[in-house]
Amino acid sequence: MMENKNDKISILYVDDEENNLFSFKATFRLKYKIYTAISGSKAIEIVQKNPIDIIITDQRMPEMTGVEFLEEIIKLDPEPMRILLTGYADMGAVIDAVNKGKIFHYLNKPWSEEELDQTIQRAYEIYTKRKKLLETYSKLELSNEQLEFLLRQKLLS
Repeated sequence: MMENKNDKISILYVDDEENNLFSFKATFRLKYKIYTAISGSKAIEIVQKNPIDIIITDQRMPEMTGVEFLEEIIKLDPEPMRILLTGYADMGAVIDAVNKGKIFHYLNKPWSEEELDQTIQRAYEIYTKRKKLLETYSKLELSNEQLEFLLRQKLLS
């Protein structure tokens, strides 16, 4: 089911503060397959080259905001679950993140390891359930097409 060879959840963490990237990686590298990016454009390159399950992004970044980055990601690959981090009580950004970035969850910075870990686990649960539903749906679609074909053959003969 999972594309990762080591069966770890793959997470992309995007933040323009290098210290945050280091501490995220240090905290979660044993449990998850971690990718980090210092900007939205670097993160987009990573998503283009690697299967990513969950994306966690900071909102306030110089070149593109977290929400703008997530909007780009949706065009590229709508599959990964999206989590927004923001250190400000920036409700406008949160509302945009929900509406435009279609985020799964929003957390305040600085994040707590436990809360972030629980959010990752819940996001991944939903991610895998959604993937299974889509697989089931496409199998049903195929079966339906085959049945219609057989029915048409019967009616024509």
